[in-house]
Amino acid sequence: MDFRYDAVTEAYRERLLAFMDEHVYPAEGAQGVLGELRRKARELGLWNLFLTGEHGPGLTNLQYAPLAEIMGRSPSLAPAALNCAAPDTGNMELLAEFGTEAQRDRWLKPLLDARIRSAFCMTEPDVASSDATNIATRIERDGDSYVINGRKWFATGAMSPHCEILIVMGKSDPAADRHRQQSMVLVPRGTPGVVIRRGLRTFGYDDGDHGGHAEIEFADVRVPAGNLIGGEGDGFAIAQARLGPGRIHHCMRLIGMAERALELMCRRVASRVAFGRPLAEQGVVRDWIAESRVRIEQARLLVLKTAWLMDGVGNQGAHTEIQAIKIAVPFTVEWIVDKAVQAHGAAGVSQDTPLAGLWAKARTIRIADGPDEVHRRSLARHELRRWVSS
Repeated sequence: MDFRYDAVTEAYRERLLAFMDEHVYPAEGAQGVLGELRRKARELGLWNLFLTGEHGPGLTNLQYAPLAEIMGRSPSLAPAALNCAAPDTGNMELLAEFGTEAQRDRWLKPLLDARIRSAFCMTEPDVASSDATNIATRIERDGDSYVINGRKWFATGAMSPHCEILIVMGKSDPAADRHRQQSMVLVPRGTPGVVIRRGLRTFGYDDGDHGGHAEIEFADVRVPAGNLIGGEGDGFAIAQARLGPGRIHHCMRLIGMAERALELMCRRVASRVAFGRPLAEQGVVRDWIAESRVRIEQARLLVLKTAWLMDGVGNQGAHTEIQAIKIAVPFTVEWIVDKAVQAHGAAGVSQDTPLAGLWAKARTIRIADGPDEVHRRSLARHELRRWVSS
């Protein structure tokens, strides 16, 4: 394998690294800066980098991986500044692949321009949504309309004042095969019967304008039949197609989060003295640093292999590796950020460094897009098939 960046990737990296140094890092913690950052990013051609085909610059997953890693160094600001933030990324990919021409004109185009935001409504508070077939929200055909009833939560993006469209997954035919019961529909946020019950925080953090998680009630919400995405019963398959790229994007950014945490840890221990000598000379601290570097390199290689496979054999062909990175990377990064927090002492849990926020994001990703245990179960089952006869 050739581990050098190709010319296209290197050119984007140089521009993105400069953008981070000159614009993103200085803006961290400031309010009302996103619009100006987006304007500058578009001028530099750093826009919609995640999208392949006609809607984006056509980067492969392998080319995008080091760029997403750089964005991950400032996960609350950089992805949004480049219009590469979840859940809009997955929703744009979903509309680009499965949406009708009318749906793409109405919703994909403004999302590509960051004129609006979107939310993905799959998780529910009353069922174990780690098994998507449990979803209880009903989507029922009524003449030329679909009527939606149910409750969703952790609908990322829905608390943004710029959110205008919800992609809602629910059961359209409970009597069908368990993987053909679900459908997806587009629901404009202002549709009568859509009630935002409350905003939800993760470990006390609220992404604010960049997203914000919502609990939403759908009470006799009626939308045109043309708002169906794909066909009736396609919802589960569409969800799986959407979540694969989303999982690797999370992992790409997590590598950048780990690099930022390790950098902060090294700077801290080199400048602090305890018990008569710098923290950097303490054996336990050196163990943390060495182990962090080893774990980052291991995680990055697995992510790059997965990206390479997705480019070559498609998301389904890379299914095992996608599950592997979803298990390994968030857990690894959580460990690294935790050690950086420890090295900072009280400052590590305060608002004076980004570490507490980085830890919260890494820990949350161990649940988002499928908890660790679901991926471990599936991965073990796949591995056992090679050795255990049915």
